[in-house]
Amino acid sequence: MMVCTSSTVAENGRNLLRENQCPSSTPPTERPTSKSKEEVNKIVEVSKAAQKSWAKTPLWKRAELLHKAAAILKEHKVPIAKCLVNEIAKPAKDAVVRSGDLVSYCAEEGVRILGEGKFLVSDSFPGNERTKYCLSSKIPLGVVLAIPPFNYPVNLAVSKIAPALIAGNSLVLKPPTQGAVAALHMVHCFHLAGFPKGLISCVTGKGSEIGDFLTMHPGVNCISFTGGDTGIAISKKAGMIPLQMELGGKDACIILEDADLDLAVISILKGGFAYSGQRCTAVKVVLVMESVADTIVEKVNAKVAKLTVGPPEDDCDITPVVTESSANFIEGLVMDAKQKGATLCQEYKREGNLIWPLLLDKVRPDMRIAWEEPFGPVVPVIRIKSVEEGIHHCNASNFGLQGCVFTKDINKAILISDAMETGTVQINSAPARGPDHFPFQGVKESGIGSQGITNSINMMTKIKSTVINLPTPSYTMG
Repeated sequence: MMVCTSSTVAENGRNLLRENQCPSSTPPTERPTSKSKEEVNKIVEVSKAAQKSWAKTPLWKRAELLHKAAAILKEHKVPIAKCLVNEIAKPAKDAVVRSGDLVSYCAEEGVRILGEGKFLVSDSFPGNERTKYCLSSKIPLGVVLAIPPFNYPVNLAVSKIAPALIAGNSLVLKPPTQGAVAALHMVHCFHLAGFPKGLISCVTGKGSEIGDFLTMHPGVNCISFTGGDTGIAISKKAGMIPLQMELGGKDACIILEDADLDLAVISILKGGFAYSGQRCTAVKVVLVMESVADTIVEKVNAKVAKLTVGPPEDDCDITPVVTESSANFIEGLVMDAKQKGATLCQEYKREGNLIWPLLLDKVRPDMRIAWEEPFGPVVPVIRIKSVEEGIHHCNASNFGLQGCVFTKDINKAILISDAMETGTVQINSAPARGPDHFPFQGVKESGIGSQGITNSINMMTKIKSTVINLPTPSYTMG
């Protein structure tokens, strides 16, 4: 079995490009180099100029170009998916490029939302005569900076690009260091669709080198970021501009005695181990009632034993995590839990960046993994004696992205959902982002603002009002 490391993943991505398995005859030919501050200034300047013209483009024409881009993305989803396999070690079954459908839906929704305005009259407010008419509509913000994460460098980039464009904004994309090639291929599909030059630009390079300069740039009017705790630093430095932040999560799975245990087991397996646990909506901690904990652990262990481990090109269930530092962090969490008495249901095994799937039973609150996000194929199990204990653990977390509850009692499920301090609660299913038009948001350190196509379009616009002042009516006193 070949073991992929971060360096071999990157090399495979470069090889894919050399083989010209890309969405056009003139794709990027090598991993992009870092931009200088002078280049960033030029890109933002060009983007601002392009946005001025784009904002005057009729809404139906914007939608038409987005539909064209959607068709091109669908035509080339296979080569883009191959890039994801080779560049970020994503198994083929997880490298699903759903971006075309998202772009099409966004075009239609944008026409509906942005095609409407409001008409208000002054005498609807006490003390006023009908002397003022107010016409309000949504207008673009200007330049939107989009920063997607390594694990979804295409789909989550498109979820930012399409709303920005239909709303009349220009877009500067900062692709992740891992996943930049696939992201640039996706952007090239938009260029092939015929969007105006300078409307969609890319700034490549390490965030540590140009991150602050880019996110604090005075020419940026909005930031949409998906990633880890870097987003907290961005929010503190960005200034008075709209922010859309999806950060980390410690998504809790609460399992009650009356749950469909087989369904819960399948959801833990999919939610905890898909793409090696490298998802913000992965199951990060299982809070299971003591009376059914043995059954859950036994059933999950049987499923974990059947997971395939190896390179992404073999479409294995578990593939290497993205960097050596990520693997080291995961190992640190496991060793801490082991030293403090957690039960390792499988032997801990690692080769380079490849970590074998692991279920940790009898985890306690004094263990790091009870609170920290591993972002890897490791799932901790905490046995609870009451529903209240599970809710308390969930709410004591610094995170609040998603959670899930397994029970056959819908009334109890709703009450637990109301009590959980998370952006979304899934009932009888693992945490999940989509469908892409659903609202998607976190609380506490899991984010700012709400995503989803409709929410993103609204966030990337502002209200413009025009007030018509009429002459004051004259009355004849009786």
